[in-house]
Amino acid sequence: MTPKIANWLGLLLVLGILADLFLADGTNLLFLAKKMYELMDWIAFWR
Repeated sequence: MTPKIANWLGLLLVLGILADLFLADGTNLLFLAKKMYELMDWIAFWR
């Protein structure tokens, strides 16, 4: 991955997080965090 692509992806990620915080009070981030925790728990089971 080139630095230019990495910078654009990072910018899109930050803009998405800011948009969620301002438009939906971070509800979508909380949902994704819970799902990520469940995924990590499921992966740890198979370890």
